[in-house]
Amino acid sequence: MARRQKTSLLEDLAELTSHLPWWVGVLLAVVSYFLFGWLATPDPVKTIALGQTGDFAGRVIAKAFAKIGQYVLPIIFIGGALWSAFRRWTRTRLVSQAASGTDKSVLDGMSWQQFELLVGDAFRLDGFNVEGRGGAAPDGGIDIVVTRQNEKYFVQCKHWKSLKVGVDVVRELYGVMAAHGAVGGFVVTSGSFTADAIEFASGRNVILVDGPVLYDMIRRARSVPTSNPAPRINPLLPPPNCPDCGSAMVARAAKHGLNAGGSFWGCSRYPKCRGTRAIA
Repeated sequence: MARRQKTSLLEDLAELTSHLPWWVGVLLAVVSYFLFGWLATPDPVKTIALGQTGDFAGRVIAKAFAKIGQYVLPIIFIGGALWSAFRRWTRTRLVSQAASGTDKSVLDGMSWQQFELLVGDAFRLDGFNVEGRGGAAPDGGIDIVVTRQNEKYFVQCKHWKSLKVGVDVVRELYGVMAAHGAVGGFVVTSGSFTADAIEFASGRNVILVDGPVLYDMIRRARSVPTSNPAPRINPLLPPPNCPDCGSAMVARAAKHGLNAGGSFWGCSRYPKCRGTRAIA
């Protein structure tokens, strides 16, 4: 992933505000307006001694900048708040559309930007805190950084409709995790993974989430209250081998029966192999 170009302080401020809740941006706009308005209040007219001209000039310049800031900063904060609200609305709409679909094919019609937003909200609904995305982590193609209980995980998104995600992608993520102190990682795709990718991830703290698993993850998260969401995919738990054929397993959700909505390990070769294991 390419490094971001250098930006101005105001651009950085707007970008930071856009990642905060929208109401925080509005609050910052109000506070900055009144604070800089107070700082820009002219001093009472009085006689200035010859030795005080330098200090007087400095105060005049400072108040002139405060007057500018009284209007510029609220505009920046309001712009960031509007962008934050738009992002939230977009994520909510994407999750609703995905959850209301009949299968994972609803993911295929999205752009890669929409897919990345959807993945971030899927992790948020699943109990993670989404800290950053689109280059927030150092290099390595990391798209999203999530945390849970002060532990950091890297997420790489691949919105590939026809191609399978290969082992090189998983190996790259694993290397970046080791280099930058992440305790686990996810590769999320709207498609599927090659056998080599599944084999490499087996036994390592990398979880492969394909289209059907992501779809089930969103559906289950939408049906559970988010005030105290419980983890449903444990990044530190390596996928076991299938008890029937020995292949690597992937996390799935039960759709029917007494355990509907619960998680379990299912064989990656399904439907050719229907081996399952309980998730401890």
